[in-house]
Amino acid sequence: MHTRASQTLAPVTAVFIVFLSNFCTLVLELVAGRLMAPRVGVNLYTWTSVIGVILAGISLGNYIGGRLADRRASRRLLAAMFVLSAAASLSVLLTVQFIGAPGGRLPVIAGVLLAFTAVFLLPAALLGTISPIVVKLTLTDLDQTGNVVGKLYAAGALGSIVGTFATGFFFISQFGTRAIVLGVAGALLLVGVLIGWTDGWRGRPIGGSLGLFAALLAGVWAAGGLQSDCLRETNYFCIQIRTDTANPQRRHLLLDRLTHSIVDLDDPTQLLYRYEQVYADVVTAVTKPDAAPSALFIGGGGYVFPRYLEATFPGSRLDVVEIDPAVTAVNVAYLALSPQTTITSINEDARRFMNNLPSAARYDLILGDAFNDVSVPYHLTTREFNEMIAAHLGDDGLFLANIIDGRALNFFRAYVYTLRQTFPYVYAAPTVGPPGEVRRQTFVIVAAKRDLTPVMAAAPLAETFLSQAELDALLQQAPPILLTDDFVPVDNLLEPLLRETGISN
Repeated sequence: MHTRASQTLAPVTAVFIVFLSNFCTLVLELVAGRLMAPRVGVNLYTWTSVIGVILAGISLGNYIGGRLADRRASRRLLAAMFVLSAAASLSVLLTVQFIGAPGGRLPVIAGVLLAFTAVFLLPAALLGTISPIVVKLTLTDLDQTGNVVGKLYAAGALGSIVGTFATGFFFISQFGTRAIVLGVAGALLLVGVLIGWTDGWRGRPIGGSLGLFAALLAGVWAAGGLQSDCLRETNYFCIQIRTDTANPQRRHLLLDRLTHSIVDLDDPTQLLYRYEQVYADVVTAVTKPDAAPSALFIGGGGYVFPRYLEATFPGSRLDVVEIDPAVTAVNVAYLALSPQTTITSINEDARRFMNNLPSAARYDLILGDAFNDVSVPYHLTTREFNEMIAAHLGDDGLFLANIIDGRALNFFRAYVYTLRQTFPYVYAAPTVGPPGEVRRQTFVIVAAKRDLTPVMAAAPLAETFLSQAELDALLQQAPPILLTDDFVPVDNLLEPLLRETGISN
C-alpha cells in the first residue's frame, strides 16, 4: 500500500464520512425536485432527470475519486473534496436563480435534463469522489478488502436511506429547500475543515476554505438565492399568494408554477375562471334552486367552487379532499375561508380517501380539480379510479373534471375514452377556443349514468359543449388509449403540449 500510516482513517471515522457524504447526496436529490418545481413543474420527466443526473454525477465522481485516490490519497485531498463539495452544494442556490423554465426550441426532455444537469451535476460529482478516497485511506490490509469495502458500502447505503426519509418526511416541510441546502453545505464545510485540521491545516488553508464559502454565500445572498419565493414550502407545493393589482380584493393562489385559483375575498359567488363558470352552469342546470346537493371535491386549491356552492345552495354537504394541509391552512389565513365554514376538509390523497369511503356513501356531485397544470396525478385518471367515482355517485349524480391539453389532444382523447368505459354518457366543453386550434386548452368533462342530452341542448350549455358527433370525431382522430393502473402514460401524452408551449406556460 502507498498510504502512510499517519494518513489512514480509523474505521469509525471512515464509516461516518461515507455515511455523511451519501446522506448529503440524497438530501440534495430530494430537494432538487422541490427546488426546481416552480420552474419546471413536477412530472415524470422532472423526477427522471433528477435521479438520472444525480446518478450520473455520483458515477462520474466515483471514477474521478478512484483515479485521485490511487495517485495522491491523503487526508488533505479528502478535506479539499469536502470543502469543494460544500461550495458546489451552496452554488445550487446561485445557479438555480439563473435557470429559466425550459422551453423554446429545445425538446422538452432535453430542456428539463439540461436544467437539472446545470444545477446538480457538479455537487453530485464532487460528493461522489469521497467514497473512493475513504476506501483508499481505510484499506491497510488487502486480506480485509471485502470486510472494509462492504462496511463502507453499507454505511453509504444507510446514509442514503436516512437522507431520503429525513428529507421527504421531515426536512422539507420543517425547514424549506433553501435552508436545507445551506445546512448541507455548512455540514460538508465543517467536516472538511476538521479533516484538514487533523492533517495540519492551519491559517491559510482554513482561511481560504472559509473565504471561498463566505464569498460564494455572499454571491448567493446578492442574487436572492436565500430568499424563497414561497409563502409556504411543503412536501407537495411551493405555495404563493399574490394580490391582483387591478382589484386588491382578489388574490391569486399559486401552486408551484401554476396560478391555480383566483379568489374574490368579498364575494364567494364570483367565478373568474371559465371552467368554474361552466361548472356552475352545469350544476345549476341539473339542481333545483332550493336543493342542497351533496358534493365531493377532489382537490381544494383556492376552495373557489366549494365556497360558491356553500353560498348558492345553503345546507349542502360539501367535502373537500385536499392532499396538502398547508393549502387548506393558507385558505383560512389568506383567502378568507372561514373557520366556521360548513365545508369539510379531508387532508389526504383522493385515491386513498375513495378506497376508505364506506360502500354506502353517495354524492350528487363529484368534482375533480386536482390536476396542477400539466403535473397530473396519474392515479386519478385511470379506469379503476373512475369505477370508484361511479360507485359513490347517485343514479342522477354527475362527475365533473377539468383537464388541460394542447393541439394534439392526446391526453384529452385518452381521458374521455377511459371515462366512457365506466360512464355511458360523457360530454366535453372546450373553454378557450375550438379544440385542436389553440396551443393550450382547458376542457370541462362531464360524466353521468343518465342521458343529459336535453340538459346539454338548452342554453347556455348548448353553446358550450361539443355535440356527441363532434366528440366522436375528435376521439376517432387517433387510436384509442385506455388509461389503467397498469398503463397510464399521462406525461408522454402531454409531451406535445409541453413541447409547443414551453414548460413555463
